[in-house]
Amino acid sequence: MPQPELRICLADDDLDASLRLDARRGLTSRPKHLPMRLHYDGRGSGLFGKLTEQPEYYQTRSERAILRDRAREIAAALGAEPVSVIELGAGRAEKIRPVLDALAAAGRLDAFWPFDVAEGEVRDVLAELATAYPDAHLGGIVGDFTRHLAHLPDHRDTRLVAFLGGTFGNLPGPERARFLLDLREALRPGDRFLLGADLVKDPRVILAAYNDAAGVTAEFNRNVLHVLNHRLDADFEPGNFEHVVTWDAPAATVDMRLRAMKPMEVDVAGLGLEVRFAVGEEIHTGISVKFRPAELEEDLRTAGFAPSASWTDARANMGVFLAEAV
Repeated sequence: MPQPELRICLADDDLDASLRLDARRGLTSRPKHLPMRLHYDGRGSGLFGKLTEQPEYYQTRSERAILRDRAREIAAALGAEPVSVIELGAGRAEKIRPVLDALAAAGRLDAFWPFDVAEGEVRDVLAELATAYPDAHLGGIVGDFTRHLAHLPDHRDTRLVAFLGGTFGNLPGPERARFLLDLREALRPGDRFLLGADLVKDPRVILAAYNDAAGVTAEFNRNVLHVLNHRLDADFEPGNFEHVVTWDAPAATVDMRLRAMKPMEVDVAGLGLEVRFAVGEEIHTGISVKFRPAELEEDLRTAGFAPSASWTDARANMGVFLAEAV
């Protein structure tokens, strides 16, 4: 069996440079801000896994239910030909597995490529999937899906790019529009895009998911400060920051922040930077946009995709949307 091809678009030095740039720019801005991706070091990924198990956090359960219950319909909606699947932000490739299983059962899974920033995780997933899908071609891309979509494998058969987990909603509006245009440019007419999105619903349900009773989301939010302490030799005291979540109804957006509970001076030695905080000063640490299906489908059309099918869970908490590049 041939070894899976690995396309390395992002090295550790690139990640370190990006971290330093994001931290310096964000901590010297008004208001202060840090990107969502900084939460996901090893500790942060573990906390996020724990978060998905909390009763208030509907997103993961709801999307898994859709993919589990509708996998054969999704596979059928792709036509009768072989399919090469690329999953953006694949992680352990757990989200897409029901669809891979349905395609493999029909003899139509030609290839699978996980796309993620963590080389070790991509290698581990490929080793695991070699046993699960012995007849499929396997490869992986180590990169940033906002920068490296030009490196998607160019298989002759239909390509399905999957972007699941609601991560699309963590991108600000201009970045979402740019991402869709870049993805369309990387695809051929007839290729497909499978997108998981969190839907607009009762704000009480949404806010509870970011304020779980066990406090896991709060600890996940504060983890960005642990990352700066570890990676940039900073001396943040995460317990001195309050986890704050707000709902912007007109923008249908959850805004996550950390609020200083006392005056502080923080030394970020790795950047040679001293950062002052006043009482009540906030660091914006991420957003999560919720979508109305008709508006999301219009965004897809604007970028050059034709929406062809969609599925929701029983409570319409999450949606999975299939579109074709035209």
